[in-house]
Amino acid sequence: MLRAAEQECRNHNQYYVGAEHLMLALLEERDAQILEMLRGDGIDFRELHADVRRTLGSAEERLWEGILVTPRVRKIVAIAEQKAGDGELEPADLLDALRVEGGSLAAELLRRARRNPASSLE
Repeated sequence: MLRAAEQECRNHNQYYVGAEHLMLALLEERDAQILEMLRGDGIDFRELHADVRRTLGSAEERLWEGILVTPRVRKIVAIAEQKAGDGELEPADLLDALRVEGGSLAAELLRRARRNPASSLE
């Protein structure tokens, strides 16, 4: 999943993998468990996806010298790994970890989306 987040970072011409890139990678995967979690929270998938994309925007063109992973993403992954225990790390673990960590813009977008009563996951 981190590779997909890194690709989203490249797609947006940015040099760091933040929680928003991780969130977008989770949404792009359209994992059934993620969709069910969002539906359970009353979150409209399309609106959340659009909000995350809009929030990320796009930086100026740059030469690629490498991509950094932010300390917050490292913390989110650590929380997800702890939740997964000895099992395989699942996308749902990462979404839960985004919520638990709670300090990222991605977590704020989830909170705002949850206030929206619409629930369309098509």
